[in-house]
Amino acid sequence: MYRAITLFFIRNEVNVQDPAQVAKALQQIKLSFHLNAHNGNNEIYLNGENAEPYIREMKVAEKVSEVAAIREVREFAVKQQQLIGNDKGIVMDGRDIGTAVFPQAELKIFMTADNDVRVMRRYKELAAKDSSIQMEDVKSNLALRDHMDSNREVSPLRKAEDAVVLDNSHMTPDEQLNLALQWAKEKINA
Repeated sequence: MYRAITLFFIRNEVNVQDPAQVAKALQQIKLSFHLNAHNGNNEIYLNGENAEPYIREMKVAEKVSEVAAIREVREFAVKQQQLIGNDKGIVMDGRDIGTAVFPQAELKIFMTADNDVRVMRRYKELAAKDSSIQMEDVKSNLALRDHMDSNREVSPLRKAEDAVVLDNSHMTPDEQLNLALQWAKEKINA
């Protein structure tokens, strides 16, 4: 969600230092999720447009932590996320889902990986779309984002006290899924 909001801010040249512009922009944003029947993934739509092809671009990555640190943006996104997830079983990912959005969730998984692994994964993702991407740019962007997100005033990035840690540095996606499913089944059967 924060990436889609950031995309809107970039496209509309919203001055993030101007509370009036931020408030006006948030009123113009409608976010929704739709299942992509071809790949089985939920995709975020921004004002009716599939935003997935754009939200992982470097220009968004460079601004998302700054936008996400704005109190009004966080309040807007948390409300949206809670509306989607209230009263039904849901799987959500995000940097504050278990601490700010759904602190009452029955199962919280704090996913982590070695920094070098994270850099390589993000580099491959970005390089597949843009061959001019440099590994050093990705590394510095991730470090900056982690620092900003961990130190922001409103809902900083942190592990929920009751979260289980999944270090996926050396795991395949299937191995990660199987472990998460195992933990979910244990919670259900407890």
